[in-house]
Amino acid sequence: MAAESPDSTAELYAQHVARNYGAPPLTLVRGQGSKVWDAAGKCYLDFSSGIAVNALGHCHPVWVKRVQEQAAKLVHVSNLYRNEPQGQLAASLAKRCGPGRVIFCNSGAEANEGLLKLARLHGLKKSGVEGVCIGVVVAERAFHGRTFGGMSATPQEKIQKGFRPLLSGFSAAPLNDISAWDKAIDAKTTAAVLLETIQGEGGVFPADPQFLRDLQKICRDRNVLLLIDEIQCGIGRTGKFFAFEYAGIKPDAIAMAKGLGGGFPIGAIWMAPPHDELFQAGSHGTTFGGGALAASAALAVLEVMEDEKLIERVNHQVPVWHAALRALVSMRPDLVKEIRGTGYMIGVILSVDPVPLVTALRQAGLLTVPAGGVALRLLPPLTASAEELAESAEILGHVLREWKVA
Repeated sequence: MAAESPDSTAELYAQHVARNYGAPPLTLVRGQGSKVWDAAGKCYLDFSSGIAVNALGHCHPVWVKRVQEQAAKLVHVSNLYRNEPQGQLAASLAKRCGPGRVIFCNSGAEANEGLLKLARLHGLKKSGVEGVCIGVVVAERAFHGRTFGGMSATPQEKIQKGFRPLLSGFSAAPLNDISAWDKAIDAKTTAAVLLETIQGEGGVFPADPQFLRDLQKICRDRNVLLLIDEIQCGIGRTGKFFAFEYAGIKPDAIAMAKGLGGGFPIGAIWMAPPHDELFQAGSHGTTFGGGALAASAALAVLEVMEDEKLIERVNHQVPVWHAALRALVSMRPDLVKEIRGTGYMIGVILSVDPVPLVTALRQAGLLTVPAGGVALRLLPPLTASAEELAESAEILGHVLREWKVA
């Protein structure tokens, strides 16, 4: 069957797809590596990566083969029974995270919901009375998903508006201001801290390593869980498997998703002892989480990351790419304020609304993502070549050089 024309797909969207994403500007029909093609045949350098999902780029042959093999063998049996890939994936993640247990789910939002339930169970254990120790401290500008728990943990008006009343017990403190967090964390009523190591949707703001170390000490001293959201910045994107590794901390639990499945929906929560015993039979569940097909996709991502030494590649290629991006600041200081982020999670911080520039870059052949009202996010696949990284900087330079500030 031939691919639909751009107009026919746009018409189907206009008539039948909900408008929570507005009107998507183009129809993508094929991908290979760091490139995608639209229905009209135009090629783009995809540095949005499905919003940090396509860690191996598009259609990596090993990933495709593993998913095809599993689809022909066993797809779904529910969590009422064991499946081999889930057990293997849990063991593989435990090697990277440390001793503990893993709960699987289908997305980053679900992973964060699991962290919030873990916080409630810890608070009950800590206080002995349900509903007393339920406080969760989050960072200003945080984004933890669009479920009710995720929205409650996301102190952004644009996310919460229209959905109140939300869950109670959440408070926010400025990222990297340890004195504010010290005041916000109460030994009796705070169950957990929930934090992105690098805020993605909020505008690409990294947590300072010393801040993370000091925060861990406060949490340990007050028996408060340190819950780390690595959904966007994890799975090798920053040049470490997890971004928090730069600080040398050890979270009590980690939420991951996005790049873990390489394009297949999967989320996971790793929990350290003794907190990994808080979930018992009946306290949490998921029909699809950790299914054989999803787990096989994630195992393929981890396999390719090791075999192709992708984290090492990120670290090797970052200096030249970052230098090329920083040159944009001196080229257009009226337009580009700074380059922020780590590894392959970069924000080009602007003095103007990034959305029109996202459009101009797309027209020039580069797909990017806006963030926080101030940033262009660059999220290349871990498989991106040095030439593709250089090309992204060249396209950016060309568009920014010609851009007229109103």
